[in-house]
Amino acid sequence: MKFSPLGSSGLSVSRICLGTMTWGTQNNQSDADEQIQYALSEGINFLDTAEMYSVPPTEESYGKTETIIGNWIERNPGRRQEFILATKIAGPGLPYVRNASPITGKTIVEAIDASLARLKTDYIDLYQLHWPNRTSPHFAKHHPNQINFSQVDGTKESEGMLDILIALDKCIKEGKIRHFGLSDDTPWGVNEFVRLSEIHNLAKPVSIQNEFSLLHAKDWPYLIENCIHQDVAYLPWSPLATGSLTGKYVGGARPEGSRWSFAQRHGLFRDTELAEQAVIAYLEVAKKHGISPATLALAWCDQVDGVTSTIIGATSLAQLKENIAAFKEPLPDAVMLDVMAVYKQYPMPF
Repeated sequence: MKFSPLGSSGLSVSRICLGTMTWGTQNNQSDADEQIQYALSEGINFLDTAEMYSVPPTEESYGKTETIIGNWIERNPGRRQEFILATKIAGPGLPYVRNASPITGKTIVEAIDASLARLKTDYIDLYQLHWPNRTSPHFAKHHPNQINFSQVDGTKESEGMLDILIALDKCIKEGKIRHFGLSDDTPWGVNEFVRLSEIHNLAKPVSIQNEFSLLHAKDWPYLIENCIHQDVAYLPWSPLATGSLTGKYVGGARPEGSRWSFAQRHGLFRDTELAEQAVIAYLEVAKKHGISPATLALAWCDQVDGVTSTIIGATSLAQLKENIAAFKEPLPDAVMLDVMAVYKQYPMPF
């Protein structure tokens, strides 16, 4: 297993991060136990979850994944130090989570205490803001004029960020969390948190996790360049584009139990005609070179300059084994050339 620095944290994380969002809906406790055991045996030392999980998010599924992980930790207390545990506070908009309220210093403390209780651990290694209080250009809102940046009160947003930073810094000093990171944010969000942390001598963000894949590489180059020079780890989530890059949804297929067979909070916005054409083209590249589509997509993501650790998830142990194996060898130059030829045809298919 290869490892990379987690930004400025001083921690070293495996190039693969085990994502857990299906645990509690598509996967049960036994499945999760099996995945954790296998991941650790393969040298993975990085595990990511969130208070909002499992997905699709509902009031009934809220907190289930953290509880499942906590059950494993409670039964294996001697293994807690073997991995970096990351979780997230939900942003505004979910009525069953703190009445859909924005993230504040007060809710940070409440959410951390609740996550610690569910996870049955004394500390969280990486605590992340799942999405910012302001609307950010993610989840199909990245095309011009879908959101209006000029109508956002930057001063008010900065004041809210400082309130959050003070609470996070306090929780770090108390030992509840070790570091904090961002998610579904932008270069301005990263830089404002860094600026405020420097001015007020508070903890700075050490990471950001955003959606990133062959179908959705909008963070390259600007946000990723920014992360490199701010010493903020870049953690891609959904490198298989919610499974579509495996080809399992081609032609409108909806395999039983697959993610697209469940209702989605943001709808199936990734399911476009252009995205399907791109997937079919990537399937042909994988076939030409005798590798699986999942291996193609995951190995490509791992080879993007600036990527620290790629978050993978699986609903079966067989899938997990295939996904982990994808990181063992880099893609040859000939494969990369064919991949980029397709990418240039479909740079933003959804």
